[in-house]
Amino acid sequence: MTTFARLVNAHPRAVLAVVIGAVLLLGLLGTGTTDRVSVGGYSDPHSESTMVDQLVRQHFGPQNPDVVALYTVPDGQTLDDIGPRVQQALGRIDATVLARPIETYWNSAPPRKGLLHSADNRQALAVVFTAGDDNARMRAYPDIEAGLRVPGIHTQLSGYSALAAAINHQSEHDLIVAESISLPITLLILVLLFGGAVAAAMPVVVGLLAVLGAMGTIRVLTEFTEVSTFALNIASLLGLGMAIDYGLFLVTRFREEIAEGHDIATAIERTYATAGRTVAFSALLLICAFAGTFGYPQAVLRSLGFGAIAAVALAATLSLTVLPAMLALFGARIGRAGRQERTERFWGRVVDAVLRRPGMVTVVVGALLLALATPLFGLKLGDVDHRALPAGNEMRTTVEELTAQFPAASSGITAVLRGIDGTVPNVAAVESATHEIGAVAGVRQVLQVGRDQDFVVLHAFLTAPDRSTTATAAVEAIRGLDPPAAMTLQVGGDTAATLDSVDSIVSRMPWMVLVMVTATVALLLAAFRSIVLPLKAVAMAFLSLAATFGILTWIFYDGHLSGPLGISSGPLAAGMVVLIVSVVFGLSTDYEVFLLSRMVEAHNAGADTAWSVRIGTVRTARVITAAATLLVFVTGAFTLSPLTPMRFLGIGMIIALIVDATLVRMLLVPALVKLMGRANWWLPGAGRRQRAVVTVVEKQRAPSAS
Repeated sequence: MTTFARLVNAHPRAVLAVVIGAVLLLGLLGTGTTDRVSVGGYSDPHSESTMVDQLVRQHFGPQNPDVVALYTVPDGQTLDDIGPRVQQALGRIDATVLARPIETYWNSAPPRKGLLHSADNRQALAVVFTAGDDNARMRAYPDIEAGLRVPGIHTQLSGYSALAAAINHQSEHDLIVAESISLPITLLILVLLFGGAVAAAMPVVVGLLAVLGAMGTIRVLTEFTEVSTFALNIASLLGLGMAIDYGLFLVTRFREEIAEGHDIATAIERTYATAGRTVAFSALLLICAFAGTFGYPQAVLRSLGFGAIAAVALAATLSLTVLPAMLALFGARIGRAGRQERTERFWGRVVDAVLRRPGMVTVVVGALLLALATPLFGLKLGDVDHRALPAGNEMRTTVEELTAQFPAASSGITAVLRGIDGTVPNVAAVESATHEIGAVAGVRQVLQVGRDQDFVVLHAFLTAPDRSTTATAAVEAIRGLDPPAAMTLQVGGDTAATLDSVDSIVSRMPWMVLVMVTATVALLLAAFRSIVLPLKAVAMAFLSLAATFGILTWIFYDGHLSGPLGISSGPLAAGMVVLIVSVVFGLSTDYEVFLLSRMVEAHNAGADTAWSVRIGTVRTARVITAAATLLVFVTGAFTLSPLTPMRFLGIGMIIALIVDATLVRMLLVPALVKLMGRANWWLPGAGRRQRAVVTVVEKQRAPSAS
């Protein structure tokens, strides 16, 4: 770090030119990223439902509609009157994007015809099955949508592609709104914190460069693997957020060194050797936290890791290159620290109170966090469905209306009855399976779709929307049926795909956690030369996570405050849970590193445990609180979105940041470090050299701590 700091000090303009030039080239490469990323990738490609759907699609074409159009007859007309106009409009849709001809009330024969119109003959359906994978089907939707809308006839659209397009469009719009609101507020807060526009602009510039570079990195990754569009969202969020965090930490430490009488070059070197090292470890911890997502089979979850790692790595790299170079050039203008005595006195009083009664603080705060975590015992995971849209939304209303009146409008359940060792399902076996499936609660009707050599495909229409509680229970019940002798019964469809996706996420969650914990302990062991501190850091991160998800379960699953917050209660989206676990665990250990690094630094300089805790807390409390506040504004802007998953993300991050930056970092951690005393610094087999107490520690020792 010191060697690199000297290089930056000697050639700041060259460092800026090379690094910024490289990032701009990446940004130029990333201009076409949005056209290359995937809009699919939600399902587990190795699951039972995926294999069933692939088998059925290969032999009989797709059974799950991508788009459903609901046509309402104008007053004074009949279904037969509007039929020619509808058929003419549908004929203009490019047939190459269709897996099979569009199925409508007007071109179908019984019994399908009876499923495609309402009982009062005022409404009828057109059901579209699109060719290709999830990505191709989603990209074909805009043209299909345009063709389905018939002038003069009221048309409502639903189906997987229509719903996903509506949610994606709204989330993209909300991301732009969130950034346009949070960025000016963030800049204003930084100006107030640093006391000047130049110092405040530095972390923001680094953040924007990190986001720009991340876009180019993601574009490169699309050449080798499927990358979801959500990689762009997470890169934008973390690139700016972590650059501001790192900028706060580095600039604050630089100002401390200047205040102690060092010149700019020396201050930069000392900042690199202390805060710079901490930033590097922090970035590695976050990278390891998100590396756990690579074990998931869903491309959308792996993409969260791609975007996050690209953003964090660039935020740290730029913070350790561009920011010090700017300090070397403009350090004289920003080196003067504002008056912080009042802030340090406040946090000094807080930590002194904690140090006087560390046992009581540990018990009270620990009990409070555990109490907040108790709703977790009732948690249930699900996936994003039409309930993600706000109540009253046209798309959500259409989905609910179609499901209530038209069984053909949802994907329902596809069941494959297959013989073992070449056994051919006979008529009795098929009738038995059809009868048993039809008797399951939530199943409206069962039809035979087709027969091949050793299997028969049955399709069950449901009385409730796909992914609903009723649909989920129906899938589980059918999977629990005993198939006829020498037969197997496998289930597919959108609801089954959601169940399989959630199951794969839950089953792989322990591996993700293992990767995060192992990497965190190993890195913190190298950083702090202690066994106890890394284990405590992991325990604090999980306690913070438990409290956060306890509150989220209470709100989003149990339904408390759902009215005032404008959300629909239900199972938590498993993908969003993975995202928040990764981000919150990473940020928790991130703030832990900031705090403990100053404690370890003071202890290595000769301070005892109590004084190390005081120095570390007082010197980092302002930075951690400010960083958390800024991230609250950056992520909290997502709560303005009408989408439940976006509000889940925004509210979840706000809760996590408040809990972690106050109850955990500023109260529980100092209390535990004080209670553990000399055990904090224990490392088996390594004798610790006692260093003399440096003059600065003695000068800073308060009378109350003597």
